[in-house]
Amino acid sequence: MHVDGDVRRVARIVEVEAYLGPHDLAAHSSKGLTPRTRVMFGPPGHAYVYLIYGMHWCVNVVTQEEGHASAVLLRALEPVRNVTLRTQGPGLLTKAMGIDGRLNGHDLLSRDLHIVDPGPEKISIVRRPRIGVDYAGHWAKRLLRFYIRGNAYVSRP
Repeated sequence: MHVDGDVRRVARIVEVEAYLGPHDLAAHSSKGLTPRTRVMFGPPGHAYVYLIYGMHWCVNVVTQEEGHASAVLLRALEPVRNVTLRTQGPGLLTKAMGIDGRLNGHDLLSRDLHIVDPGPEKISIVRRPRIGVDYAGHWAKRLLRFYIRGNAYVSRP
């Protein structure tokens, strides 16, 4: 993931959570189309950025075709270049990367904020339940959190 600004920041995505659309009770889209969720219902490859607890920004990648409202929350990053703050957790990573509400709806193929494929690498992915979604009934137990086994930057192993 690259974020441009005064300094080009580069980090590797090491932990994510999937939110599978309006039927997923942990997804914001389960409440339907609202001004807040409009980006999630849009085309894939755009950033869905929102404020939680009135103080922390979170960034998601819209993943499904327009109208489906699925997204992947970025939970943790491994700093690669010009990232000096902690990145273990959604609020910390947005702060470290300079991501805020101004990037909501941003095209992730743009030059200033984008995600690139690092190429082939041998990693082991761990699947676990998502964090902080106990209110979502059986959706809270689904194995929709993914992280790189043994990576020191994962928010909670």
